Amino acid sequence: MGDPRGFLTHDRQTPSMRPVPVRLLDWKEAYPAFGDSDEERLSVQVQASRCMDCGIPFCNQGCPLGNLIPDWNDLVYRDDWRQAIEALHATNNFPEFTGRLCPAPCEGACVAGINTDAVTIKNIELTIIEKAWAEGWVTPVVPSKKTGKSVAVVGSGPAGLAAAQQLTRAGHDVAVYERAPRIGGLLRYGIPEFKMEKHYLDRRLEQMEAEGTRFVTNAYVGGPDDHPDRVSAEQLAADHDAVVMAGGATNWRDMPLPGRELDGIHQAMEYLPPANAVQMGDLDDWPITAEGKAVVIIGGGDTGADCLGTANRQGARSVHQFEIMPRPPQERSETNPWPTWPVVFRTASAHEEGVERVYSVSTTEFVGRDGRVTQLKGHRVDVSFDDGRPSFEKVDGSEFTLDADLVLLALGFVGPEADTAVGELGLELDGRGNVVRDMDWRSSRDGIYVCGDMGRGQSLIVWAIAEGRACAASVDADLMGETLLPSPVKPTDKPL
Repeated sequence: MGDPRGFLTHDRQTPSMRPVPVRLLDWKEAYPAFGDSDEERLSVQVQASRCMDCGIPFCNQGCPLGNLIPDWNDLVYRDDWRQAIEALHATNNFPEFTGRLCPAPCEGACVAGINTDAVTIKNIELTIIEKAWAEGWVTPVVPSKKTGKSVAVVGSGPAGLAAAQQLTRAGHDVAVYERAPRIGGLLRYGIPEFKMEKHYLDRRLEQMEAEGTRFVTNAYVGGPDDHPDRVSAEQLAADHDAVVMAGGATNWRDMPLPGRELDGIHQAMEYLPPANAVQMGDLDDWPITAEGKAVVIIGGGDTGADCLGTANRQGARSVHQFEIMPRPPQERSETNPWPTWPVVFRTASAHEEGVERVYSVSTTEFVGRDGRVTQLKGHRVDVSFDDGRPSFEKVDGSEFTLDADLVLLALGFVGPEADTAVGELGLELDGRGNVVRDMDWRSSRDGIYVCGDMGRGQSLIVWAIAEGRACAASVDADLMGETLLPSPVKPTDKPL
């Protein structure tokens, strides 16, 4: 413990974001680029001093990766950044991703958060890894010997990349198959630039290639028979000693209401990937744009916020974001005690940029003219809970009509798509549409393993990385009879 009184003498302080009028002019991250000034370094060290090095570090348990948070907090406080990155990389392959994109369940479980503000764990993590990159400390980890075994990883999101890196470092020949033109999955195509600029992804992929991981793009494993990029899942399984399925939960939830067929109503994942493709130079212009339009985003989660930030940068006239649940409280309720994840009102950077957030509302109909959406109808709802499940009742007299030129559906995902390798390989699904796996990440078919959202259901990036690491350990043990790879989670593990 660096400073026994740090949590008493210093307040929580996070970096300031770029001003809203400035950041809306570009697609760069909302936070300023990482710097290494003495002032910045000392500020992070002060924040690290607030860590109490608790006897039972609930932050470790709040993090699916089991990050050694008190350890690297203490190392940062002592100005030992080289050892801090070693401690951070011991549990997390991609801290630059989680440091930008994870909602930080570790901070929700921080002991300091019982009666004061939690330690700024996420910002300290990001500062460690960015300093490590700047100093040249992040280098390829090449295996000392090869095993002669080959593994195919299907899907290049965080779960697939984590599994691939671990298996490559264990000495296996690993190939990652991605149906899109570029590697990265949702990191590449779903996360907007203003949340994570893609050069941070590219530099990590360069490291993985230098370690020996092979990437195959435009490879639609198990796709429709007439798809030009189709790769046979059966052939892939025959050509490799193991296959890791990490294709995510990409089957989006729809909203089958009257008027759904109107032009101008799109799924979030029909809207976000092309916007990212424009920023990467793969498209000349947006096929779907919010410029000059009244936009309604249905869904109050992170994907909805991503749509919001994108719409504002495209020049939307107005944006409403609908959420069927009530507005969360400012502070934890009695039914939401520490160290469980705090269900409280949160404001993402995109929400500061212009939006009317509407809670306890349900859409009932889309209205259009000449085949294009112009309005939507809805009403307010009251929510009650029966055995923990929400039930919604219409509030009499609360009906409304709202202008809408562009409607974006950000309603979450309901499992993997059927017309992929899941279907071709005949993998068993559970009652929620997720791929069944046992306690060692094995699917219902020999030699096929499953990790990430494809088996867990829609979840967090930190869970994806943790599952990828754990799945890799299971594959390595089955191929070699033993493994030294860490296994941070089991498929049945749940967040605090």
